[in-house]
Amino acid sequence: MAKNNETQQKQGRKDKRPAEPRKERDDEIEERVLFVNRCAKVVKGGRKFSFSALIVVGDHKGKVGYGFAKANELTDAIRKAGEIARKGMITFEMEGTTIPHELMVNWDGARVLLKPAAEGTGLIAGSKVRSVLELAGVKDAVVKSLGSNNPMNLVHATFKALKQLKNRRDTLLMRGVA
Repeated sequence: MAKNNETQQKQGRKDKRPAEPRKERDDEIEERVLFVNRCAKVVKGGRKFSFSALIVVGDHKGKVGYGFAKANELTDAIRKAGEIARKGMITFEMEGTTIPHELMVNWDGARVLLKPAAEGTGLIAGSKVRSVLELAGVKDAVVKSLGSNNPMNLVHATFKALKQLKNRRDTLLMRGVA
């Protein structure tokens, strides 16, 4: 009996169920690096570099998030920002392949104007805002960036706008029109 237990321990426990692979939805979430900044601090031995990264993640189905992180290594900054982005994902209202209504949002020096567009128009936007909307799943919209072109402020303003979007039908019901 004792030998049998020893052989089971050496070979691995037979009565234990095999571990199932973890099924995460991370497979369908795409990650995109929008901006990387390198900062140098001059110390006695020379320059010491640190990095910051701005990452956007999305599932192309109305869920999107962003993260900003700093680290002494670039890969660590990207990894940390990706984790932050996945934790802070938001969902927002869409109307088909576009947004439900026009919106102007300010964040620090950045002003972002989002307009719905007819199906087939495509996504007409600057690089940072375009990345956010593509990962969110918006296929048709016209976006104009006014003021600052700071990537962090543009992303903040875009997310602020996405959070403010309201469903057209619900708004009409609330007003008592429909």
